[in-house]
Amino acid sequence: MDVQTEHELIEELLALKASKSTFLDPDVRRNPVDRYTSPDRFALERERIFKRLPTTVAHVSEISSPGDFVRREVHGVPLLITRNKAGEVNAFVNVCRHRGTRLVDDEAGCRHRFSCPYHAWTYASSGELIGAPHFDAGFPEVDRASLSLKRVACSVRFGFVWVMLSDEATDSFDRYFKGIADDLEALGLGDAVVVGQVTQKRRANWKILVEGGIEAYHFRIAHKSTIGPHFEDNLSSYRMFGPHMRSILPRTSMAKLSPETRSDWRLRDHANVLYTLFPTTQLLVQQDHVAWIRQEPVSPGESILKLVLLAPQGAAEDTAHWARNLEITRTTLDEDFDIGESIQSGLMSGANDDMLFGRFEGALGAFNDTVDRYAA
Repeated sequence: MDVQTEHELIEELLALKASKSTFLDPDVRRNPVDRYTSPDRFALERERIFKRLPTTVAHVSEISSPGDFVRREVHGVPLLITRNKAGEVNAFVNVCRHRGTRLVDDEAGCRHRFSCPYHAWTYASSGELIGAPHFDAGFPEVDRASLSLKRVACSVRFGFVWVMLSDEATDSFDRYFKGIADDLEALGLGDAVVVGQVTQKRRANWKILVEGGIEAYHFRIAHKSTIGPHFEDNLSSYRMFGPHMRSILPRTSMAKLSPETRSDWRLRDHANVLYTLFPTTQLLVQQDHVAWIRQEPVSPGESILKLVLLAPQGAAEDTAHWARNLEITRTTLDEDFDIGESIQSGLMSGANDDMLFGRFEGALGAFNDTVDRYAA
């Protein structure tokens, strides 16, 4: 994000506070409850959204050297992400091409070849089948080259490895991130490293968990004992960039800025900047680091969440500092996720037919409009 945009966003929020107003959409919105509870709706989202749009699977620091690999489960598909001897990043379905056994069980490591635990068929980190006991005798008419690992489309962008699972992908990586790419590049996350992470399973629909972070109406109440006192009451703004959203959540320190110091204004010193990269990646930009939040929707009422702290390489050795930050972020998000589970339970009761979004919760309506558009 360029300096001029940062200053304009700060001025917009200062003007709203001065007028004792909020960032308002034109209308109150409603979203049917079955969008969060229906198995048929979830199946539609899995096929038309999760499998067809780019999703993050790794940070580049996790596979920084040739031979590095990580194993992931992404929208029901087991993946193996590798960096081969030439330094290229690859994504494969983590399944042996012989009898379908999972090829790699280790979560991460460094090796240039992978041997199947069933019959020792062996693959290079670039995907080719390079060895199989008794292959010529047992499979005389089979072209070995046709048995390379099944490749998945992947791309390295903004410090992350992204994959698209379907051959029917709806867009190219470049077109998909058009409009928000400059913001993401400016974060410099390609030079960051992982300094902490935690994974948890939550009994809530993935959309409820996203919605919990893109409005400030709840801050002073749900987070009253943690971050609530440090943020403005029900004041935030958002902008859409195609399917993606940038939310600005101002801290109380922003109100103390004066025009005389405008040249020194820096948005992330006085606000949390949240990028919601549709559908399941969020980047929470804070003063000296970024929290990467990735969702793995499992069912209409269950999601796996992975929280990863990314910090500049030069500051990574301050382990105590990052441990504290990870705990603060985890505690705050847990407050949202606990409420998310309560919402899911409440929706299943049949008490409500719709979710109700106020005019100052316009980001929720915009997010769900994007879901509906891709699921149609």
